[in-house]
Amino acid sequence: MDYYPSDTELDILRVLWDKQPRTVREVHEALSSIKDVGYTTTLKQMQRMLDKGALHRQEDGRAHLYSTSLKAPKVQRSLLSRLTEKAFGGSAMDLVIQALGHGDPTADELDQLEQLIAEKKKQQKDG
Repeated sequence: MDYYPSDTELDILRVLWDKQPRTVREVHEALSSIKDVGYTTTLKQMQRMLDKGALHRQEDGRAHLYSTSLKAPKVQRSLLSRLTEKAFGGSAMDLVIQALGHGDPTADELDQLEQLIAEKKKQQKDG
Protein backbone atom coordinates (compact mmCIF):
# COMPACT_ATOMS: atom_id res chain seq x y z
CA MET A 1 0.00 0.00 0.00
CA ASP A 2 1.37 3.39 -0.97
CA TYR A 3 0.83 5.91 1.77
CA TYR A 4 1.10 9.61 1.06
CA PRO A 5 1.15 11.34 4.45
CA SER A 6 0.25 14.98 4.86
CA ASP A 7 2.97 17.28 6.21
CA THR A 8 1.59 16.90 9.74
CA GLU A 9 1.34 13.12 9.42
CA LEU A 10 4.92 13.02 8.17
CA ASP A 11 6.06 15.02 11.20
CA ILE A 12 4.35 12.47 13.47
CA LEU A 13 5.87 9.56 11.57
CA ARG A 14 9.35 11.09 11.89
CA VAL A 15 8.90 11.36 15.65
CA LEU A 16 7.82 7.72 15.83
CA TRP A 17 10.57 6.51 13.50
CA ASP A 18 13.04 8.12 15.87
CA LYS A 19 11.65 6.19 18.86
CA GLN A 20 8.57 4.07 19.36
CA PRO A 21 6.23 3.33 20.93
CA ARG A 22 5.33 6.74 22.32
CA THR A 23 2.35 8.30 24.03
CA VAL A 24 0.46 11.20 22.47
CA ARG A 25 2.06 13.46 25.08
CA GLU A 26 5.57 12.34 24.04
CA VAL A 27 4.78 12.83 20.35
CA HIS A 28 3.26 16.23 21.10
CA GLU A 29 6.33 17.34 23.08
CA ALA A 30 8.63 16.31 20.24
CA LEU A 31 6.46 18.13 17.68
CA SER A 32 6.26 21.22 19.89
CA SER A 33 10.03 21.54 19.73
CA ILE A 34 9.85 22.07 15.95
CA LYS A 35 6.49 23.79 15.43
CA ASP A 36 3.57 25.42 17.20
CA VAL A 37 0.91 22.75 17.63
CA GLY A 38 -1.79 22.14 20.22
CA TYR A 39 -2.09 18.89 22.16
CA THR A 40 -5.65 18.22 20.95
CA THR A 41 -4.52 18.74 17.35
CA THR A 42 -1.79 16.13 17.81
CA LEU A 43 -4.26 13.75 19.47
CA LYS A 44 -6.86 14.19 16.71
CA GLN A 45 -4.27 13.70 13.95
CA MET A 46 -2.92 10.55 15.58
CA GLN A 47 -6.47 9.18 15.93
CA ARG A 48 -7.03 9.81 12.21
CA MET A 49 -3.77 8.05 11.39
CA LEU A 50 -4.88 5.14 13.59
CA ASP A 51 -8.17 4.96 11.65
CA LYS A 52 -6.24 4.95 8.36
CA GLY A 53 -4.04 2.10 9.58
CA ALA A 54 -0.87 4.20 9.64
CA LEU A 55 -0.52 3.84 13.42
CA HIS A 56 -1.08 1.08 15.94
CA ARG A 57 -2.14 1.62 19.53
CA GLN A 58 -1.59 -0.58 22.55
CA GLU A 59 -2.64 -0.03 26.11
CA ASP A 60 -0.07 0.07 28.87
CA GLY A 61 -2.04 0.59 32.06
CA ARG A 62 -3.77 3.93 31.61
CA ALA A 63 -1.45 5.05 28.82
CA HIS A 64 -1.96 4.46 25.12
CA LEU A 65 1.26 3.77 23.26
CA TYR A 66 1.45 4.48 19.53
CA SER A 67 3.76 2.99 16.95
CA THR A 68 3.82 2.56 13.20
CA SER A 69 4.67 -0.37 10.99
CA LEU A 70 5.29 2.01 8.08
CA LYS A 71 8.99 2.01 7.24
CA ALA A 72 10.64 5.33 6.47
CA PRO A 73 12.29 4.20 3.20
CA LYS A 74 8.98 2.87 1.81
CA VAL A 75 7.10 6.08 2.62
CA GLN A 76 9.97 8.16 1.24
CA ARG A 77 9.95 6.13 -2.01
CA SER A 78 6.19 6.62 -2.35
CA LEU A 79 6.48 10.35 -1.80
CA LEU A 80 9.41 10.61 -4.19
CA SER A 81 7.55 8.66 -6.89
CA ARG A 82 4.55 10.91 -6.50
CA LEU A 83 6.68 14.06 -6.62
CA THR A 84 8.58 12.78 -9.66
CA GLU A 85 5.31 12.08 -11.51
CA LYS A 86 3.49 15.24 -10.52
CA ALA A 87 6.26 17.85 -10.64
CA PHE A 88 8.72 16.41 -13.15
CA GLY A 89 6.52 14.46 -15.56
CA GLY A 90 8.05 11.19 -14.43
CA SER A 91 11.64 12.26 -15.13
CA ALA A 92 13.91 11.20 -12.28
CA MET A 93 16.76 12.95 -14.10
CA ASP A 94 14.96 16.30 -13.99
CA LEU A 95 14.32 15.80 -10.27
CA VAL A 96 17.98 15.00 -9.58
CA ILE A 97 19.22 17.93 -11.65
CA GLN A 98 16.84 20.27 -9.85
CA ALA A 99 17.83 18.88 -6.43
CA LEU A 100 21.57 19.17 -7.12
CA GLY A 101 21.20 22.65 -8.59
CA HIS A 102 19.15 23.84 -5.64
CA GLY A 103 21.29 22.44 -2.85
CA ASP A 104 24.96 22.50 -2.02
CA PRO A 105 26.02 18.84 -1.85
CA THR A 106 29.05 17.93 0.23
CA ALA A 107 32.05 16.15 -1.25
CA ASP A 108 30.88 12.95 0.49
CA GLU A 109 27.41 13.27 -1.05
CA LEU A 110 28.94 13.79 -4.50
CA ASP A 111 31.10 10.69 -3.95
CA GLN A 112 27.98 8.71 -3.04
CA LEU A 113 26.25 9.99 -6.17
CA GLU A 114 29.21 8.99 -8.34
CA GLN A 115 29.16 5.53 -6.76
CA LEU A 116 25.42 5.19 -7.49
CA ILE A 117 25.98 6.26 -11.10
CA ALA A 118 28.78 3.70 -11.46
CA GLU A 119 26.50 0.97 -10.04
CA LYS A 120 23.67 1.91 -12.43
CA LYS A 121 26.07 1.82 -15.41
CA LYS A 122 27.31 -1.61 -14.32
CA GLN A 123 23.73 -2.87 -14.03
CA GLN A 124 22.99 -1.67 -17.57
CA LYS A 125 26.04 -3.47 -18.96
CA ASP A 126 25.28 -6.67 -17.05
CA GLY A 127 21.53 -6.59 -17.66
